[in-house]
Amino acid sequence: MKAYHNLIKGSIITEKTHQLKEMGNKVTFKVAAKANKIEIRKAVEDIFKVKVLAVNTINMQGKKKRLGRTEGVRPDWKKAIVTLAPGEKISGFEGM
Repeated sequence: MKAYHNLIKGSIITEKTHQLKEMGNKVTFKVAAKANKIEIRKAVEDIFKVKVLAVNTINMQGKKKRLGRTEGVRPDWKKAIVTLAPGEKISGFEGM
């Protein structure tokens, strides 16, 4: 079993995720690339003390970047969209 705090890297706050929060009570996190949906669900429920209905995950490909003639690639990462039960709230997302 993995440490739950190591699975969730941080929250993603954009205009699109703000709309998801208002319309469907969904919050978005950047998570560890090896984490699966069951581990993400347990981590969110344990850390934030909320009831999770569903977890959707997306593997995001790192962007190509250039600096002069040098080319590089940002690392790949995983995004998780977590649907909370009606009436559940995560306090860090309420002021947005």
